[in-house]
Amino acid sequence: MSENRLPGEKVATIEEYLPGENTFEDRDAIRSTSIGSVELNKVEQSVSIQNEKPTAIPKIGDIVVGTVEANLGSMMAVSIRYINDVETESNIECICVIRHLRKKNAALVKDVVKLKIINHVNGTIHAGIDEHDLGVLYTKCRKCFGKVVKVRDAVKCSECGWMDDRKLSSDFEQADFLKFDEFK
Repeated sequence: MSENRLPGEKVATIEEYLPGENTFEDRDAIRSTSIGSVELNKVEQSVSIQNEKPTAIPKIGDIVVGTVEANLGSMMAVSIRYINDVETESNIECICVIRHLRKKNAALVKDVVKLKIINHVNGTIHAGIDEHDLGVLYTKCRKCFGKVVKVRDAVKCSECGWMDDRKLSSDFEQADFLKFDEFK
């Protein structure tokens, strides 16, 4: 097969093939994640999409850094900016479940966080924040938007003194790209 497919377009059914590169399983269908031609592997019973210009979609196990766009209490949506330390312009998001953490606020909107991709389910990228080196890399005070300093496992505003509990990364405030949101 050499017909071109668009992202989200049905490529095959799960009864026929397994999802391969640049595809994902969506209920009973296998769909494309990028623009390209369909490639069937009869030996492995898999279907893939071959494209000339690869899209930056993180794979399971990849470390991503991004900005929290929404915090819904039990989970947060993160706009991915870096995949394995390489900047991406793909404008994709992942979700991260945080209800199991013993923190009132694991991260707030506009915090820069480091996550690990754990799964791809129905076209949604799922990430985790459980490991020691994962968590908030950069944040500001929620009251006055001033600079904060790390105090054990919390942050304290150096201007107004407000203390806030966050899931801090072991790399908190040590990244080279620390203020990438302020320059865009």
